[in-house]
Amino acid sequence: MTKIILCCSAGMSTSLLVTKMQAAAKAQGVETSIQAMSEADVKNHESEMDVLLLGPQVRFLLKKMKEKYEPMGIPVDVIPTVDYGTMNGPKVLAKALEMAKNK
Repeated sequence: MTKIILCCSAGMSTSLLVTKMQAAAKAQGVETSIQAMSEADVKNHESEMDVLLLGPQVRFLLKKMKEKYEPMGIPVDVIPTVDYGTMNGPKVLAKALEMAKNK
């Protein structure tokens, strides 16, 4: 099972994207755990994530998050703005799974 965390300002704006990613995972028969949360909550879930994706609105956290989590073997990246804006769950899921595979 791939555990994916989406980080945004308050953990609310990514909820719809999580739902769309979960639907895509189910349709593809991929076992995942996908959660959305705020930056403050991410540190409480370090042991529960294989991939950390940041919402475009918190892209300023990328360097900080990479420095903290990549040494732990957790890849970090920003969700592409177009995919986030269109709530393209399948595409964001594919990105997360690729990151997990390449870690």
